[in-house]
Amino acid sequence: MPFAAFGATLKPVTTGPTEFRIPLRDNITLRALEWSTGAGTPILLVHGLASNARLWDGPARHLVALGHSVIAIDLRGHGHSDKTDHGYAMADIADDVADVLHFLTERDQAFIRPLVIGQSWGGNIVIELAHRHANLVRGVVAVDGGTIELGAAFPEWNDCAEVMSPPPLIGMKAERLRSYIRTAHPDWSEEGIDGQMHNMEILGDGTIRPWLTLDRHLMVLHGLWEHTPSSLWSSIQVPVMFTPAAKTNDDFTQRKREQLRIAEASLAQARVEWFEPADHDLHAQFPERFAHVIHDAITSEFFA
Repeated sequence: MPFAAFGATLKPVTTGPTEFRIPLRDNITLRALEWSTGAGTPILLVHGLASNARLWDGPARHLVALGHSVIAIDLRGHGHSDKTDHGYAMADIADDVADVLHFLTERDQAFIRPLVIGQSWGGNIVIELAHRHANLVRGVVAVDGGTIELGAAFPEWNDCAEVMSPPPLIGMKAERLRSYIRTAHPDWSEEGIDGQMHNMEILGDGTIRPWLTLDRHLMVLHGLWEHTPSSLWSSIQVPVMFTPAAKTNDDFTQRKREQLRIAEASLAQARVEWFEPADHDLHAQFPERFAHVIHDAITSEFFA
């Protein structure tokens, strides 16, 4: 859909983000990417499991074009952030994001109480953040996440680890992976495909290996398996928006719809905007549409 169809005034964004490092309480640093206009609502973008900040490139560009200031981060163990063998429980990761918010506020007073948006695992993270650190945010958005409760689907951790472990990609040629992503997502732009490719380190021989190692992947997965966001919803007072994705109305999607009905009834302020049909990485699939959904929620003062 063209920009004009959304009825918003845009300014073109022709430059890429600025990269900098953010220190955390345990002396590691995270990579951050900043798109800044110096105006509008400050927004922090949090990626999903085994993902990275660059998958937000499209939405970030469009949000900045709509007048907002945007920063995306690589979480610990991911992308170009420091790699540790600890700190992957959901509370720890939410505290990492809180450290990021404290740093950004001290660095620039204009970034006080941003809107924090997280996708998938990141959606659960922002729910935990809203529960633990409500004073730091004006609201949160869970992008096809925020309702994930793996423990309900897999009562035993070993079953979850077996089914949800990532495929072996080490040693695959980078161009083969790019071709696979393009085939699996024919409606994605090259920018979105590039964002997925940034999940991988490309070695000198043209092969890849994930930035997130398997052992750390499983630590993150275990933290997600232990997390029950539904137990937190009634305690959260800041506005919460969900942007779930669905391709069909299968049993999984029907359960997601029921979870979201419970969330809406339990949260003090909630809003749900479905993307249908859409991929799990709907922000990469529909970056412009996603940015306008967020912008509309901001301008309608849902996050006031």
